[in-house]
Amino acid sequence: MDTSIIKQYTAKDFKSDQYVRWCPGCGDYAVLNTLQKVMADLGVPPHETAVISGIGCSSRLPYYISGYGFHSIHGRGAAIATGVKVANPKLTVWQITGDGDCLAIGGNHFIHSVRRNVDINVILFNNQIYGLTKGQYSPTTKKGYITKSSPFGTIERPFRPAELTFGARGTFFGRTLDVDLKSAQMTMMAAAKHKGTSVIETLVNCVIFNDGAHSWLSEKENRYDRLIILEHGKPMIFGKNNDKGLVVDGFQLKVVTLGENGVTEKDLLVHDAHCEDSTLQLKLAMMEGPDFPVAVGVIRDVETETYDEAMTKQIEEVQAKSKIKTFDDLIDSCEQWDM
Repeated sequence: MDTSIIKQYTAKDFKSDQYVRWCPGCGDYAVLNTLQKVMADLGVPPHETAVISGIGCSSRLPYYISGYGFHSIHGRGAAIATGVKVANPKLTVWQITGDGDCLAIGGNHFIHSVRRNVDINVILFNNQIYGLTKGQYSPTTKKGYITKSSPFGTIERPFRPAELTFGARGTFFGRTLDVDLKSAQMTMMAAAKHKGTSVIETLVNCVIFNDGAHSWLSEKENRYDRLIILEHGKPMIFGKNNDKGLVVDGFQLKVVTLGENGVTEKDLLVHDAHCEDSTLQLKLAMMEGPDFPVAVGVIRDVETETYDEAMTKQIEEVQAKSKIKTFDDLIDSCEQWDM
């Protein structure tokens, strides 16, 4: 192939002519811009890209991508995305969903698409609230939080997307923060290249109904003391001055400071996103402040057979063994009566 004639795409090639209808200051804008850059860098043309969503603020996103799109019904994005991928395995399929759309009415579809390992890329916007329906608590809202549907504070324990993904035997889990564009782009690119269901939990701010839900992470001055950006094969080091790290103490993770008690970078854990055993990866994904940093980046990325590959292979095997090759063969195989 003459590589000189391969089109080089830019983010503009993936921007539709539709006005972006989100509230000023919404974290969804950053995710959209990052996704368009990743799509351009992937080099997959718009006509081979499909973006599927359910219902919610984030689910408007297909309108803003120049490519195929499907704004489906509440909670059914995973089912539609599965059908699209199975029907046309050559398409690059992105599922756009929110914490309410994905983990409430869509929870069953979500865990089974992860279990089946369909080759789709799921971007799960988590603002810990129902935004489009005006501020009710969602499956990820923190216990005790006062919302329009919990005026005295919600009494429910929240879902944690990482826990659900790992529990459903997920092969890829990453996490991003709306204001940390560099690591978000890296994580989305890895998700797109992953063969199987990739889940990215994107922590976004709802400026109207849950403003500041992730402010303790996004606040610039101390952000990198509270986040750890995980990269496969690199030591788990973090902090504004790169002076903190993670080690294992017995069966638990522990935060250490470089230079104290003789601790050096060589003592730190090295991230292995490709390890089949997910024990340590889950521990990393479940870390939360104030005692631990929140992990962003690619936390788990392992390869195994995808659902669409397995289905295509099975069809080919059955067809090869079958005596029925045409419609006429099928008719002739049926019981027939002569009158």
